[in-house]
Amino acid sequence: MARLANVADSPMDDDVLSLTDEYPPVPDQSAFWSRVDEFDDVVDGWFSALRGHPALDQIFYHASELGDWSLVWHLLAAFGAVRSPRLEANAVRVIASLGAESLLVNGAFKSLIGRKRPVAEFERPLHLRIPRTTSFPSGHASSATMAAILLSEKDPKLKTFYASMAALIGVSRIYVRIHHASDVLGGAATGWALAKVVQRLTP
Repeated sequence: MARLANVADSPMDDDVLSLTDEYPPVPDQSAFWSRVDEFDDVVDGWFSALRGHPALDQIFYHASELGDWSLVWHLLAAFGAVRSPRLEANAVRVIASLGAESLLVNGAFKSLIGRKRPVAEFERPLHLRIPRTTSFPSGHASSATMAAILLSEKDPKLKTFYASMAALIGVSRIYVRIHHASDVLGGAATGWALAKVVQRLTP
């Protein structure tokens, strides 16, 4: 016991302890991504059982295509302005926000993460545009979530429709295996956050 006490009281050990307190261990990022990959593999296994069904292929491939360049959200915003003059200002807000969202997500955020897209180990039954950007977060899920929130805010009667469309587009990216499930969840969270910023800046 005396020997232990002497070691503990030595100046060198005090220096080691102080250094340890000052520089805590760095979290193991590889372990985090391994867990994310495990989650993605489980979800992809669920979708593998559904892929190849003719009706589902039609639904999800076309939904994914509608999300390209946020096309469906531009159309819905414009249609709202045509339906009611009171929605004109919101249409401009949504379309402008989609442009900014695309620059942030597809330009800045994806470049920072640099995650590879999943590889489709099957022949695609329908045409699908393959993006050149990296995988995380999903731009389709981000734009869909943001647009659905902004459109619903001024057009609450169609809130369920907007939310359903956003969910369908997000899920479609997993079904067609152009995104991991975590990409879609990350995209939805990004879209939600961006929508809140837009609402604060342009109430």
